[in-house]
Amino acid sequence: MGTVQRVQQFIETKGISKYRFYQESGLSNGSLDKGENIGSDKCEKILYVYPELNPDWLITGRGSMLKEEKENLKPQINYENKGAPYYNIDFIGGFDLVMNNQTLNPDYYIDFAPFNKEGVVWCNITGRSMEPELNNGDYIAMKEMTDPIQYLPFGEVYGFVTNSYRTVKRMGKSDREGFIRLIPTNKSPEYSEQDIPVNIIRKVYAVLGSMHRLF
Repeated sequence: MGTVQRVQQFIETKGISKYRFYQESGLSNGSLDKGENIGSDKCEKILYVYPELNPDWLITGRGSMLKEEKENLKPQINYENKGAPYYNIDFIGGFDLVMNNQTLNPDYYIDFAPFNKEGVVWCNITGRSMEPELNNGDYIAMKEMTDPIQYLPFGEVYGFVTNSYRTVKRMGKSDREGFIRLIPTNKSPEYSEQDIPVNIIRKVYAVLGSMHRLF
């Protein structure tokens, strides 16, 4: 088993898609589809983004997949531009408007290695339609997508902005041409799937991860 196979095993264990892995690690699409091993520079990127991964296991296959010591995985708040900025605003309450205000400073920064990447921003999420996957009051890490929505993978969670509303849902394929399906995680009858036309969507943000409030 080479490093490529071990990375694929790690992805499966972590429960993320290849697309999400490429987004988080910065590796180009298809990097895991070529050969059995990847270069040391790519391994360094992976280990930086996923500090819980055991480097000895990744490179040689020896030992366990994950490090036993996980204290370094705890997010830290700071005011020194370390990590990704956090804005104390709800995505549904106008997060995209805040992002367009270049004069607004973040409340603080969250230093959390898996999400310390260019373009990533933390904000809040309210509502219960995505529970238990995303809980009311959680922090969510988001990044604006620049690719046309037609090229974004189905099955991932996104924040959608239209002229009328903002919502966080899993994107599914619609039976209607020119539409996508918004799928809530919560199976309560009050939350149902909804098809919306692609042409009303102004912005799309990938939801990269979430965590409960730090204090």
